[in-house]
This record gives sequence, structure tokens and C-alpha cells, in this order.
Amino acid sequence: QVRLAESGGRLVQIGGSLRLSCEASVRTFSNYAMAWFRQAPGKERDHVASISVTGADTYYAESVKGRFTISRDNTKNMVFLQMNSLKPEDTAVYYCAAGQGAFFPYEYEYWGQGTQVTVSS
Repeated sequence: QVRLAESGGRLVQIGGSLRLSCEASVRTFSNYAMAWFRQAPGKERDHVASISVTGADTYYAESVKGRFTISRDNTKNMVFLQMNSLKPEDTAVYYCAAGQGAFFPYEYEYWGQGTQVTVSS
């Protein structure tokens, strides 16, 4: 069993920055590829970013490329999403997810409860 808990979501002004954190309760965190997803009201859940088990490889959706950075600290069982130059369209509930495999697992088996990010105006 893997339990994930996101934190850091809040109201932020346009153009501002925010860092989301995800803590994982798991024996072997480095065995899991990690990802961030988001879902805005009335829209489908979108894949925002992914990171391989070592952190050497990353993926970003075109909508966030150049603005967001995903990272992980395997010594602390944590994954982060640094968000810069935030736009109103970034407003969503952000979810942390984990899946077995080095990168792009068949499915993300474990999900957090989500944290709300609201970009003003």
C-alpha cells in the first residue's frame, strides 16, 4: 500500500509562484514513477508532469512546459511541483500519483486526495 498526501495549494495572484509537495508513505519510494495531474471544474483530469524513479527523466504537458518543474527527493519520500508564472487557467485541484515502473507506468495505481490551487483574476 502507498499513501500519498499533497500540500501547498492556496490562492495565488496571476504571475505568482507556488510549490506543491507530496509525501509518500511507502517502503521503497524509489521504485515508483511519480506524476502530477490536475482537474479544473467541468473538465477532464489532465496529466501535468511526470518524473522517473531516479529523477533523471521528466515529462511536461505543453501547457506548463517552461513554467512548471517536477522534482523528487528519494531520501525523504517526497515529490514536488514548482509552479511559476501562474495563469488563471492553472486553477484546478492538483493530484499526486504513483505507479510501479521506471517511467510512464501502465497505470498510476495510487493517488492523493488533491490540493486546490486558485489563481486570482
